[in-house]
Amino acid sequence: MSQRASVLLIYTGGTIGMLADPRTGELRSMDLAHLEDQVPELDRIGVRLEAVSFEKPIDSSDMRPADWVRIATLIGEHYDKFDGFVVLHGSDTMAYTASALSFLLEGLTKPVILTGSQLPIGVIRTDAKENLLTAIEVAAARNAEGRPVVPEVAIYFEYRLLRGNRTVKVDAERFEAFRSPNWPALAEAGVHIRYDHGAILPHRSGPLKVHTKMDERIAVIRLYPGIRAEWVRHALSMPDLRAAVLTTFGSGNGPTDPGFVAALREARERGIELLNVTQCIGGRVQQGHYVTSAAFRDMGVVPCADMTVEAAVTKAMFLLGCEQGSTWVDRMTQPLAGEFTAA
Repeated sequence: MSQRASVLLIYTGGTIGMLADPRTGELRSMDLAHLEDQVPELDRIGVRLEAVSFEKPIDSSDMRPADWVRIATLIGEHYDKFDGFVVLHGSDTMAYTASALSFLLEGLTKPVILTGSQLPIGVIRTDAKENLLTAIEVAAARNAEGRPVVPEVAIYFEYRLLRGNRTVKVDAERFEAFRSPNWPALAEAGVHIRYDHGAILPHRSGPLKVHTKMDERIAVIRLYPGIRAEWVRHALSMPDLRAAVLTTFGSGNGPTDPGFVAALREARERGIELLNVTQCIGGRVQQGHYVTSAAFRDMGVVPCADMTVEAAVTKAMFLLGCEQGSTWVDRMTQPLAGEFTAA
């Protein structure tokens, strides 16, 4: 008889771990020790489970890069003891955390599955139980050779397993809260869990390297019709700013207004890296395809293909934390963990 798979639950906070106070109705964090009371099915799942928790669970809106490093460090500390990991996390910034972990956990060969819920686990109509149980099953899944089926960071939510650094939150109320617009689902859960093995990252060899540095000195500037050049110049003049993500129109386009272009060019001359990410949910940046993005190309703005904003932000923070000069640009335009589709 094969040995039972082992999975470590890491509780960071979020709706999935909330219980309603019977007197006030207010939501408060649940002690992980009471998880089995809410999900008795855990006893029958056939997986050896252990759990750790942030000393003080946090709302995902308060999640910071230092917290991404904490999660990555916890995984690194327990990496040899478990076959897979499930991170319980608030849904609001889950896509950012999943993206960050995909870069921080270099050489990952085991499943790291993030999940959460739209309703607390103690509510009758909660989506938390199914999300949790299936996330554990995915984290424990092994193929005929005994290797993990999903050796990457992924998000499981409402019957779909999505690559973490390809995922965006698209709905604040529906249970189908996440989409992966530019990459197919890694699996879909029904009566059976059906994996798309062609969409899953191939198995890698070598040891896990946990990175612990993220540089937060970046900005995100969302373009809109009528954006004022002086506002852009002011935003790009923040002390110590190292990079800015421009969320642009369509296939990577922006205003041709001379003042706007000059504000960007001045930032580039000061050594600030600029990244071009489309505002569109689907599709990719094709910088220089139209005259409205030619200036971006000419001044060395980095086109981010079909990366999500979440992936571009976290990848920039990661690379700024560990790279310098031209190497940073080279690695920004190379996929590190399946975060974009090469042209």
